[in-house]
Amino acid sequence: MGGGGDGGGAAPAPKQEELTAHPVKDQLPNVSYCITSPPPWPEAILLGFQHFLVMLGTTVIIPTALVPQMGGNNEDKAKVVQTVLLVSGINTLLQSFCGTRLPAVIGGSYTFVMPTISIILAGRYSNIADPHEKFLRIMRGTQGALIVASTLQIILGFSGLWRIVVRILSPLSAAPLVALTGFGLYELGFPTVAKCIEIGLPQIILLVVLTQYLPHKVHLAKTALERFGLVIAVAVVWIYAFFLTVGGAYKNSPIKTQLHCRTDRSGLVGGAPWISVPYPFQWGAPTFNAGEAFAMMAASFVALVESTGTFFAVSRFASATPLPPSVLSRGVGWQGVGILLDGLFGTANGSTVSVENAGLLGLTRVGSRRVIQISAGFMIFFSILGKFGAVFASIPAPIIAALFCILFAYVGSAGLSYLQFCNLNSFRTKFILGFSVFMGFSVPQYFNEYTSVAGYGPVHTSGRWFNDIVNVIFSSKPFVAGLVAYTLDNTILRHEARKDRGYHFWERFRSFRSDTRSEEFYSLPFNLDKYFPSF
Repeated sequence: MGGGGDGGGAAPAPKQEELTAHPVKDQLPNVSYCITSPPPWPEAILLGFQHFLVMLGTTVIIPTALVPQMGGNNEDKAKVVQTVLLVSGINTLLQSFCGTRLPAVIGGSYTFVMPTISIILAGRYSNIADPHEKFLRIMRGTQGALIVASTLQIILGFSGLWRIVVRILSPLSAAPLVALTGFGLYELGFPTVAKCIEIGLPQIILLVVLTQYLPHKVHLAKTALERFGLVIAVAVVWIYAFFLTVGGAYKNSPIKTQLHCRTDRSGLVGGAPWISVPYPFQWGAPTFNAGEAFAMMAASFVALVESTGTFFAVSRFASATPLPPSVLSRGVGWQGVGILLDGLFGTANGSTVSVENAGLLGLTRVGSRRVIQISAGFMIFFSILGKFGAVFASIPAPIIAALFCILFAYVGSAGLSYLQFCNLNSFRTKFILGFSVFMGFSVPQYFNEYTSVAGYGPVHTSGRWFNDIVNVIFSSKPFVAGLVAYTLDNTILRHEARKDRGYHFWERFRSFRSDTRSEEFYSLPFNLDKYFPSF
């Protein structure tokens, strides 16, 4: 009966591929080297140097802003940068060996700038005529405040109190906190790039081309470009900026333009000694003021919350499992020790986890602990050889800001990745996520705008220390976003929405022993678990 000559009719249509959602991943895939798998030594050393180069941005920017206001000169500024480098190296090693054991660089923090400026403006320093004497007195005041403030993180961390707080953190409340830890620093990105657009913009474009486009076109150099594209881009644009400088491109430019564009205007190379070893109490004995200590303590608490967000991002980019609360609490304790060292050595600033270095883990796809320990070695080495360290520290700020545009964005994206554990079709999820992120941007914007217009924060009572505490806390975008999300997530239908908030995905990571991978990533060396147990 009519079969025709084609052997039974037309071929069946190809089966349409079934669309499925991407699976949830406890550990980030496609990472080249995780915490415990170090690259070959030559590659590890170059990657460590790259991390050192990235952390120099914040290391230089903060003292450059603060030291002149304190009355210090270029020599003082170079010495403070050296001190920050040394203490950052020590703190990074302490964190990688004894703290969370994550590949996290510990460096200067913008959170401590506001209380430090408050100390600078204190009335008791206004009558000191000699600028250098004024610098030393203010430095001792910041040291005393930092020493007292360090006790907050030491107590919360080593007592395990922070572990209790983090235990009820869900992926939904972690997402806004981690996201704004990166995205919230947007003011340090393009606004600074635009101060010298002719070197800042080429830096962004070259970095994107070298790390995102060329590796897929030039397969022979794929690995080298992905891992070392940043240091190549910085070298090329730095040389270009140098030629602009010596070629006289900025000879008749305004002073501000010269400061941002020229490669010889930082004052660090001339001010730095050839060899110098920073040491505790190098500026003299610390002085203590109760109000300033409370304000610095508020900054310490904000830095603790921000560091929690950055630690989560680092664990993600290092392809580790989510941090057990007891390990995070242990890391916070050692971060408090880091702030104590800041106070003893006199860095004029407190410590926190470097957001830009966390972003570099994502850019290079290398989350090795050894690489970060090598970078700490570079910090200590160049802190002693002052002139050599100052050469690298004199990279123009728009070049560093261009790196921030990419590295901070990576950390923000790590926060968004935690939403994979949540039900984004739930209106509860949408409300908590949207409201916390919006308030995280909006509240600090109000505080910052008010301060820039009025010269003081919205909270302006007769108690200066109280004003500083409130203004510091509500000027932090990740803190506000994290606080709002954490509060709402733990009060609105908490048990009914257990799966919507992703809480069940992190259940097995709430205790150190409940997942075998925790031992691999977070256990302490040299039998130190006996003294700092993980629960």
